Amino acid sequence: MENIRIQLDASEIPTHWYNVVADMPKPPAPPLGPDGQPVAAEKMLEIFPPNLLEQEMSAERWIAIPEEVREIYRLWRPAPLCRATRLEQALGTPAKIYYKYEGGSPAGSHKPNTAIPQAWYNRQAGIKRLSTETGAGQWGSSIALAGQMFGMEVRVYMVKVSYEQKAARRSLMRTWGAEVFASPTSQTQAGRDILAKDPFSPGSLGIAIAEAVEEAASRKDTNYVLGSVLNHVILHQTVIGLEAKKQFEKIGEYPDMIFAPCGGGSNFGGIAFPFLADKAAGRNIRLVAVEPSSCPTLTRGHYAYDYGDSSGYTPLMLMYTLGHDFVPPGIHAGGLRYHGDSPLVSQLYHEGLIEAVAVNQLATFEAGVQFARTEGIVPAPESCHGIRAVIDEALRCKETGEAKTLLFCLSGHGHFDMTSYDRYFAGELEDYAYPAEAIEAALQHLPKVG
Repeated sequence: MENIRIQLDASEIPTHWYNVVADMPKPPAPPLGPDGQPVAAEKMLEIFPPNLLEQEMSAERWIAIPEEVREIYRLWRPAPLCRATRLEQALGTPAKIYYKYEGGSPAGSHKPNTAIPQAWYNRQAGIKRLSTETGAGQWGSSIALAGQMFGMEVRVYMVKVSYEQKAARRSLMRTWGAEVFASPTSQTQAGRDILAKDPFSPGSLGIAIAEAVEEAASRKDTNYVLGSVLNHVILHQTVIGLEAKKQFEKIGEYPDMIFAPCGGGSNFGGIAFPFLADKAAGRNIRLVAVEPSSCPTLTRGHYAYDYGDSSGYTPLMLMYTLGHDFVPPGIHAGGLRYHGDSPLVSQLYHEGLIEAVAVNQLATFEAGVQFARTEGIVPAPESCHGIRAVIDEALRCKETGEAKTLLFCLSGHGHFDMTSYDRYFAGELEDYAYPAEAIEAALQHLPKVG
């Protein structure tokens, strides 16, 4: 079958990011302080520069992309939209399967889409150092790259289980000049508190966030940068969906369903949010977030105000959460091991405008291998979640005879994750269905706000 690859030229890189807040039925709930009152902007300026904070609070539909950022985007953007014709043939489905491939960036994932602007805005504000967390290392790699481009120091707290699983990601960060530590560490009070309770803690994104925020708040020359969850992060990722819309226009097609992995929400929001305005205008399109069954935030979490980190340093956000002290199993999709979800994604899910499904670890690797053997690209473990859901839908189309057009975000390649694939082939991986009683126990510790 013929390969179909829809490419844009460099002049067609979006000039503006799309802000979904402008088209949401209800305005987002404000972040709260420990007293239950909205957090003052001055407090947030302790760890964020003014321009990013303005984007975080904005309801403006279109926000201009700085030209210097667009110039760096040209290193890998526009990203191709491809049709997975060989996968379709292997499945015997009447569905058309398209994927937006984000693995062509220097860091091998979609994360530089926001790392570059976050570093740029911080440099404009005179900040010299950045602190952050990372799970699988895709975000840590991306902000290390961005820091190098703008002459900034970067310190990364990497979730310990991923630090041990993803040695190549550590090397990549260090190659770009970043310091990398296995979190929890003894360098912060947040880390020391966790180690006192559990010296063998595998870590979590919530713990790593606490360490990175603590460092940023303690130094005037340092700001905190986050790879997902927050509004401005998802805003930057909308270049994915904006390009995809333009590419579908070129071939006279439009997706019936969009799938993307969902941990904190930037991957999903980046490809799906630009299509949400069409849905609000009456277009029949389904937007599906795909998460691991071992960290089922949307599908089994509670919609409530909670901290974004494990120690309560961040403001309280209204989101689907498993509890800020939830520590998920050490699955290999480390980028999806987060206790909460983007407030924007959470609100849209709560209001029934988007959908969510949870899939098991073994089924995701099975899907990733099938994709690699038909389409040639080895996907990151996180991306395999979206592929699993797409394959399941394509097989349903085979049963019903529906010729749907399906789109998913192939958010990164798996070249640094081959030990995970080795473990899958050796039968060493297992499925984790997180016990309901463990989730309920974690939810008992949600902060009490009115």
